[in-house]
Amino acid sequence: MSFEKIIDAITEGEAEDTLELTKQALAQGYPAKAVLEKGLLVGINGVAEKFREARVNVPEVLMAARAMHAGLSVIEPLLVVPVRRGFGKIVVGTVAGDLHDVGISLVKTMAMSTGASIIDLGVDVTPKKFANVTRREKPDILMISALLTTTMTVMRSVIEELEAQGLRKEVKIIVGGAPVTEDFAKEIGADYYFEDCFRVRDFLEENLSKIVTAR
Repeated sequence: MSFEKIIDAITEGEAEDTLELTKQALAQGYPAKAVLEKGLLVGINGVAEKFREARVNVPEVLMAARAMHAGLSVIEPLLVVPVRRGFGKIVVGTVAGDLHDVGISLVKTMAMSTGASIIDLGVDVTPKKFANVTRREKPDILMISALLTTTMTVMRSVIEELEAQGLRKEVKIIVGGAPVTEDFAKEIGADYYFEDCFRVRDFLEENLSKIVTAR
């Protein structure tokens, strides 16, 4: 089959079609990683790029995200590797006021493929919750996502809350999402910014053990 069919299904927000096409691709022998990277991710990244350029609106993004999640539900169990003790703990979540989890879901899937322990806080996470979980779980990395320009400023509040509770130096912070830029990440005091989940995966594979050892 052609991955273009999966890409088109996501672009059109067709969740059932995406699910069936993903199953078909796996049944035909395509590796899960290839279906993810050449089908699901290409589809959702195309929609994300259109959103950045204001060529689609939020409801269309949400439909595409729903379709992507349908395919991801089949792919994710095939990509996850067993958690490796002492290999790092990562907390992920989307900031308060933002109910979109498309970006953080992809990042979580990539992070899980490294063997790190992942704590997913979901969406609409307040600065206090991020800080409280950081205090309780003592993660090595905090990954914060936002899809909307109106909520990306909450990232600054998360970092400020961590500083207020004396936790900022205890964790590395990665930010991302459609409206987020490297300049904004630097401005709010985040440690890292990545444009897409592939770069997050590559960074983790190369640096997670170093971050854990340095703590």
